[in-house]
This record gives sequence, structure tokens and C-alpha cells, in this order.
Amino acid sequence: MDGKQTHKAHRVHKAGASAKKKLVEKKKKNAEKNNPKAFAIQSAQKAERMARRKAELDEKKYHVPMADRTPTIPPPLVVAVVGPPQCGKTTLIKSLVRRYTKHTLSEIRGPVTVVSGKKQRLTFVECPNDINAMTDVAKVADLVFLVIDASYGFEMETFEYLNLLQTHGMPKVMGVLTHLDDFKDNKKLKLVKKNFKHRFWTEVYDGAKLFFLSGVENGRYLDREIMNLSRFVSVVKLRPLAWRNSHPYLLADRVQDLTDPEILETNPKANRTVALYGYLRGTHMKGKDRVHIPGAGDYQLDQTELLADPCPIPDKERKRLDERHKLMYAPMSEVNGVMYDKDAVYIDVRKGKHEVNAVEGEGEKMLSELQKANAVSERLATQQFNLFSGAKPVSAEAVGGARARRPAVFDGDDL
Repeated sequence: MDGKQTHKAHRVHKAGASAKKKLVEKKKKNAEKNNPKAFAIQSAQKAERMARRKAELDEKKYHVPMADRTPTIPPPLVVAVVGPPQCGKTTLIKSLVRRYTKHTLSEIRGPVTVVSGKKQRLTFVECPNDINAMTDVAKVADLVFLVIDASYGFEMETFEYLNLLQTHGMPKVMGVLTHLDDFKDNKKLKLVKKNFKHRFWTEVYDGAKLFFLSGVENGRYLDREIMNLSRFVSVVKLRPLAWRNSHPYLLADRVQDLTDPEILETNPKANRTVALYGYLRGTHMKGKDRVHIPGAGDYQLDQTELLADPCPIPDKERKRLDERHKLMYAPMSEVNGVMYDKDAVYIDVRKGKHEVNAVEGEGEKMLSELQKANAVSERLATQQFNLFSGAKPVSAEAVGGARARRPAVFDGDDL
């Protein structure tokens, strides 16, 4: 046969034992769906709660897009070290500075800026135990180290500062647990770590980083523990805060009084002219803007100047930082006794212990007298000298008094 063979279509049985059996199985399978009252809403309030919760979960997935105004070379991240007294804040900053720069600071005063990587700089600020200082630091901190004394436990300063952080946008928070070397029993130490971790998660959020510093050697924490902490800081991701992105603000690294010393000696309460040095963050700042200085009030800027970066990022891409690129800028701490200005370099030569009670020489006395603002002017005001032998001595009052102007008269001019 040339044509294709065709088969008769299958006919489903609509009657008989087999058809009845399939019908019964189908009814049993869909019995739940065929009873609408069994799956109806039992409580309207519960249904409303579930619908509201579903809507909130869906809304959490959406974030308002934040405009990233970070410049090409970003300013240093402000790392605030906060905690109650005698919990190890200064030791932590010294250990981190030693880790990043190989320098040892004798004391921490003011902000300390270090180059922590090929494209990152950090400014460490130690927050004193004062509510005003804690509020000011909370306004500018990008990353917060909450230092907790494990031998004592949580203190009220920690919870107060967390409340302040929530008011000002809640930056990134990491916990640091110190004084763990006071626990000699390993079983008790493990239990203490677990309790502190869960309590810290309750206050901040589940999964918040908590670092453990077990002991101190040579005035610093152990190198391996500080290295782990520094690695987490180098890869931390910070979410930009809306208020800081839309307002200019500056953390002063150095403050210099430009007022004339002679004015201050005559009137100690005279108006001051002050220069503030620091990295500008947020938006741009103009010359005549009004600014608020915490603790001082509102003032108008006289002028703003762009200065060279005192702690620059390495100029070209490198696989790792050399020793000469591990820079540090701490003008208030007077690192190595050198302080840089825009037009001068000040070198502080401190006396040794054996030179404190030494007798000053003639040259040192002359320099110390010249450093006084009114020393030279007062001495000249009382001095007299003779132009000719036997003539009346001339004093500063006679020279500096009111002088009568006499016009020059030439021949042929009318008087």
C-alpha cells in the first residue's frame, strides 16, 4: 500500500467498572479542594496581620537609591574607638597604628591618620568618656569600635553610645572584647565569650562582628589578633548615610591660633582668629558659609584654602605597600617632633631628663627673651641714645610723637 496506515483513536471508557474506579479516585484526590469552608478565613485580624507582614517583607527588599558623592580620592574613614575608662582604647589605637605604619606612639592626642592600603586611609579618634564628646563623635564616625572590658562586663556608656548612634544614622559597629587574660579557666572563658556575643547581637544585630583580644605584650595587643582585626577593617563595606552625603562637615586634625601675640598679652579675652585643618567630607564648602563648631557656637568662615594632602595615597598601583609608603599624620600627637604647616615646618626639640634642671646659657636666655611678644618693644620704649656728644638724649616717645608736616619751599614759589 502506498498510503500511510491509520489507527483508530483511543476511546476513553465512560461507563463500566474501570470508569467508576477512576471517578472515585479523582473525588478522593480533590476532596480537600471541594470543601471551601475547610480553608476559609477563620479570623479577619489574623489574616490582616499576615497580609501586613507580607507587605513589610516585600518592602524591605527595596532600598532608596543613594547618590554616591565620594570623590575619586576619598577622604580617610573616621574610625571611632569608644568605651568606658580603663578598658583598653589607647592600647588598641597604638596597636593598630603599629600594625599599619611600624611606628610606636608614646601618647594619643587628637586624630591619627594612617595609610592602611593601596586605596584606603583611616583616621582613628579616641572618644573620651563625656556625653558631649560622644555625641560629636557619633555625628562623624564611619566605623565604630565598641571596646568592652570582659572582666567587668557591659557598662552604661556602651548602651548610651548605641542610642546616640541610632539617632545619627547608625554607622557600622564592631565589638572588641578586652581583658580576656584575666580568665584562667578555659571552660569559663568559652562561656563568657558566648554570653557576650549573644548580648552584643541583641543590642546591635544578629551576626555583628565581635573580636577577642586575649592579652597584652610590650604595651600592645597580640600581633595575630590585631592582624585579624585590621583585615576585617580593610574589607568592610559601609552604606552611605543620607544626611552626611548632603551636608559638608570637617573633622579638625589640627587647630592653630593666628591671633597676634601682642594683642593677647594686652587683652587675653580678645577675639581670636583660628585656622582649622582637616579633610572635608560630604558636599562642597564655600568661603563665606556659616558653620557650627560644637561647644563654641555658630560662626562665619573668612576663607577656605586647598592645601596639599599631608597623608597621600600612593600615586600608582602597587601590589603591596613598601615601608616608605606606610605614612602617618598625627599633628596633635607630634609624631617625631615635626609639625607641618602650609608655609613652614616646626621641629620640637625636647630636652632630655638630664637637661631639665640645667642652667640656661647666654644664647638660650636671649632666644627665650626674644620669643616674648612685648619684650623687645618694651625695652626699646625705655631706651635713650645720643646723636651727638653733649646733645639732649633722644627717647622713643620723642621719635614716635606727633610730627608737624613742613612743606618744601623752592625759589620763585609764593609762600
